Amino acid sequence: MRRYRRWYHGQVFFFTLVTHQRRRILTTNLGRSALRSAIREVRQRHPFELTAVVLLPDHLHAVVTLPMGERDYSTRIRRLKGAFTRLWRAGGGVEGDVSRSRHRRGERGIWQRRFYEHTVRDESDLKRCIDYVHVNPLKHRLVERVRDWPWSSFHRYVRLGEYPEDWGRRREFYGDEFRYAE
Repeated sequence: MRRYRRWYHGQVFFFTLVTHQRRRILTTNLGRSALRSAIREVRQRHPFELTAVVLLPDHLHAVVTLPMGERDYSTRIRRLKGAFTRLWRAGGGVEGDVSRSRHRRGERGIWQRRFYEHTVRDESDLKRCIDYVHVNPLKHRLVERVRDWPWSSFHRYVRLGEYPEDWGRRREFYGDEFRYAE
């Protein structure tokens, strides 16, 4: 059996969470509402700041800052997934197919088992992670311009003057490589 290592160093982390079978549920009205409520619920007992976030139909990316001295992001992710699942089901959301293995473990058909985590090393790494979060809808060809995607912290960053409103356009996207507009 594989052993997954989680590094608990630093205060800022980049995460990717993916739905089970890449089901396109996160940008539905119920999905957005359940996620918003789940975040609020988890923050009450396990504080964190959403430094940057983008919600796509089948996954989300987030840059999360934990309070000083805190390093337990796994509990926050587990509780976030659990709260979302409970709220999704209570709202009438349907689960994906569950394998025997998932059924034996008592797992639901909402999220993939694992999540991707990256510890942000420094300011330039933080900038790269935040840019990646914001450009992701363009990368997945969901929009022609980053500003056209409604479920992103990009709009907050524009209001704060961190990005120009026209940052990130389709013509700057080349295959899997994105050349950032300055």
